[in-house]
Amino acid sequence: MRFNMEKGVVVRLLAVGVCLLMLAEADAARIEIDWKRVVPVEELDQYWARLPSELQVFRNASHKVGRITNGQEASPGQFPYQALVLSEYGALTTLCGGSVLTQHFILTAGHCVMLDQSTMAGGGTTIMGAHNRMVVEPTQQRIRYSRNSIFVHPQYSAGNYRFDVAIIRLGTTIVFNEWVQPVRLPARSDTRLFEGTIGTVTGFGRISDSTTTFATILRYTSNPVLSNEDCLGFWSSLLVEPQNVCLSGAGGRSACNGDSGGPLTIRETHRTIQIGVTSFGSGNGCMRGTPSVYARITFFQDWIRANSDYVDS
Repeated sequence: MRFNMEKGVVVRLLAVGVCLLMLAEADAARIEIDWKRVVPVEELDQYWARLPSELQVFRNASHKVGRITNGQEASPGQFPYQALVLSEYGALTTLCGGSVLTQHFILTAGHCVMLDQSTMAGGGTTIMGAHNRMVVEPTQQRIRYSRNSIFVHPQYSAGNYRFDVAIIRLGTTIVFNEWVQPVRLPARSDTRLFEGTIGTVTGFGRISDSTTTFATILRYTSNPVLSNEDCLGFWSSLLVEPQNVCLSGAGGRSACNGDSGGPLTIRETHRTIQIGVTSFGSGNGCMRGTPSVYARITFFQDWIRANSDYVDS
């Protein structure tokens, strides 16, 4: 009798899990995205106008920014922590990346939810489990968020990309499965700078400097993480500080337009760790070898944990 009762409990729990997955799929199907109205945040005049005069050279460069350039298409479920963040400002919707922190929170860049220093998104939609963003795939979970659920770092500065991190609390709970899983962050005690390790960046941005469209299929590329000293050889000290981490742009492999807010990760001991949030890249083209720059996770450890329900696993 005891075995039968326990078996019955197991069956009921499995049924609940199946129902939750079906509800997530149904919710995703109900949220339609008009992709013709969605633009990468880096294409907005407001994105560049916020910069001080000495940095306007990046706006006036002759080459448009690219995407995960010289990268590869991901396989379904390869990066289950990847999220799409669509932020709404009236009739305008911007596209960014993000990462799944927990069942309730998404980590992204501050400039992905702030149009300028004072204009916050009115809300938006996050998409988890996407391989092809243009299709409402059964693996996708599309969840709305409100303005009141956006938490931007209090020291965020639109004028020089400082403290470029934000957290979004979702309106409903993510269901973890084969295609959607949380990312791991470095431990609080981890003081490594990660220079020399191989970093991987993912996203749905443009695939080259010459195209006018951004990727429909999730893409990724990898390069060595640079020391900040080496990174300063390409960027001004006005832009690269200890709160940043840089990824080499060698081989024209880079992240840029459309990748903002997405994760920079490393792989070690059979686990993936996020070490950065995509912040900015060169306005002179992403295939030119300039390092891309990220908000350094270890710098923002305490703030991330204080504003979400993330706990070390």
